[in-house]
Amino acid sequence: MATDRSSGRLSFIRRFIHNEAAGGLVLMTMALLALVVANSPLAPAYFGVLSTYVGGLSVLHWINDALMAVFFLMVGLEIKREVLTGQLSTWPQRVLPGVAAVGGMAVPALVYLAFNTGSPETLRGWAIPAATDIAFALGILSLLGPRVPLSLKVFLTALAIIDDLGAVVIIALFYTADLNFAALAGAAAVVALLVAMNRMGVHRIAAYVVPGALLWYLVLLSGIHATLAGVVLALTVPLAVDRRTGDSSLVRLEHAIHPYVAFLIVPIFGFANAGVSFAGVTPAALLAPVPLGIAAGLFVGKQIGIFGLSWAVIRLGLASLPEGAGWRQFYGIALLCGIGFTMSLFIGLLAFPTSPSLQDEVKIGVLLGSVLSGLVATAVLLSAPSRQARTVHAA
Repeated sequence: MATDRSSGRLSFIRRFIHNEAAGGLVLMTMALLALVVANSPLAPAYFGVLSTYVGGLSVLHWINDALMAVFFLMVGLEIKREVLTGQLSTWPQRVLPGVAAVGGMAVPALVYLAFNTGSPETLRGWAIPAATDIAFALGILSLLGPRVPLSLKVFLTALAIIDDLGAVVIIALFYTADLNFAALAGAAAVVALLVAMNRMGVHRIAAYVVPGALLWYLVLLSGIHATLAGVVLALTVPLAVDRRTGDSSLVRLEHAIHPYVAFLIVPIFGFANAGVSFAGVTPAALLAPVPLGIAAGLFVGKQIGIFGLSWAVIRLGLASLPEGAGWRQFYGIALLCGIGFTMSLFIGLLAFPTSPSLQDEVKIGVLLGSVLSGLVATAVLLSAPSRQARTVHAA
């Protein structure tokens, strides 16, 4: 029975990685298309559509506040499942990706702050390079095939999930506007209802849809970023198996929305937010504190934080290298985590909501840091000897 559960879990991870990798390739294509369109005669139409208001919000806000709430719902479901029953369910499993994630968030933030100490108005962007884009990273790994052990892909996925949890906490604590306490009280009442439904054993996913939509609207009004409603909703969806159907509502919902998130929502977000016009961009503009701090944070800070702290805990005997992986491969994964596209762009929009010029600088910095990290990581992983263990192949 234990072997069956282990085999099923590994099979789920493989399907997850495959879907994320394919979604990452679609995201790369849409980001490149956005850059082409934003620097072509279609640019006025592109920016005009995004700024068009529909139902009280611009198209861009509908994408970033509503569609991305479903992305955060997916993030919340993944976090809950992995912490309770998956690759993060025991402390030994959490040590290496947990330490790596902490280093991968803290050091890039410090690097960014080092470049922006003389620019107080840009200090709010300190969290931008702290994020890792799992879809992009797994998309690149998919192109490398079996050269990268499955154990490293599982490590990267676990690290990115902890990283996403850190990003959610950062957004909640540091990127919240003035609070509307009446809306916040209403949101709390809806959360209490959702928790009660969970405790009463309500497993029908449809029963959570209307309260979830109301929760999103109240959080939108409250001053807390509306996408966090997705995470809160995810934490109330039951993970326990429904005796009548023999499956888990959380896993069923995760499977149902994953293709839409990977192949529709995230690519739309990438297309809407990656477009930046390079007209008038000079080498001096690339060396401004914001783009330089972000690029250095992603490329330099990520690898130092992840590889450095991981090396320390492994040398101390508190963890071990993922099975079948060598140090050069592990270093390549640390470099790959410097791809911070989706979440970095998202945090950048929250950090500078009223400054289009700083938002463009954020996009330039994220693109520079992510492209550099991806290229160097690919070169390192291609040059590393393949050391996949027989047990990994057997799995």
